[in-house]
Amino acid sequence: MDFGDILDKWENQRTPVSHNKGDSAKSKKMMESWLRANEVHDKDAEAESGGPFPAEYRRRLRAKNPDRSLDIHGMTREEARAELERFFADAKERGFEKLRIIHGKGNHSKGDAVLGREVREFIERCPYAGESGHEKTGSGGRGATWVLLKPLPGSASRPPAPGV
Repeated sequence: MDFGDILDKWENQRTPVSHNKGDSAKSKKMMESWLRANEVHDKDAEAESGGPFPAEYRRRLRAKNPDRSLDIHGMTREEARAELERFFADAKERGFEKLRIIHGKGNHSKGDAVLGREVREFIERCPYAGESGHEKTGSGGRGATWVLLKPLPGSASRPPAPGV
């Protein structure tokens, strides 16, 4: 959901603004409730507090080579899921920042790529998997996925606060 969608959704749910003093507090509470319900985070407050993913930090991580790769070609869905769980747990424990999963394009699958779909679902459920995307064409294209791991609070891999 992009910012325009968020604004449209907000405007459609909003009640007309009144100029009574009590309505201002009610409107603020309603907005805060909507923001929490729709998982919208205050990036300015996060940056001021030295939050985990300032823009420069994300750019650096996207550009770097993965710390570790996992090839799950030829595995069953269940084998791949178990291997992904081990791979991500080990990577998190070692403080890795970026991973690559080679799952293939599904050329031999009937319909959608089974392992590619399994990887996407795993990443969505994994609490420490952050941003992800497909590799560039020369590095596997749609047959490989990169994942940025969320830093542990207070860890050395956590980016410095802006201006530090």
